[in-house]
Amino acid sequence: MEGSTRETDFVALGQPGSEAFAGIETFPNPGVSHVEMTSDELTAVCPVTGQPDLYVATIEYWPGRLCIESKSLKLYLNAYRDQGAFAEALAVKIRDDAAEALQLAADKVRVTLRQKARGGITITATT
Repeated sequence: MEGSTRETDFVALGQPGSEAFAGIETFPNPGVSHVEMTSDELTAVCPVTGQPDLYVATIEYWPGRLCIESKSLKLYLNAYRDQGAFAEALAVKIRDDAAEALQLAADKVRVTLRQKARGGITITATT
């Protein structure tokens, strides 16, 4: 997913709803060396049972020239609500997509998904 490089290029920011989603958008790094973004609104479904899995997602990165715009990230995470994925595979997919948008190597992005308990088991997957 290509990231925006100018604030005026944002598709999702300032638009109501999710119909404006155009991928993970970015903006020029104003000078930060580390960013951590956390959302407790990530939902996917178990690829075997189809039951919903609820997550707390933390995306941590050491930016180069770009940072992630938060509304586009929220819409990106929301897109998983009807997709089947195991926590471990989902963590890798989110990491890879964030790294691509940021134009960073995967080792500059860390994703931790903490699955809320279902069936008495909590899973934490970190890339």
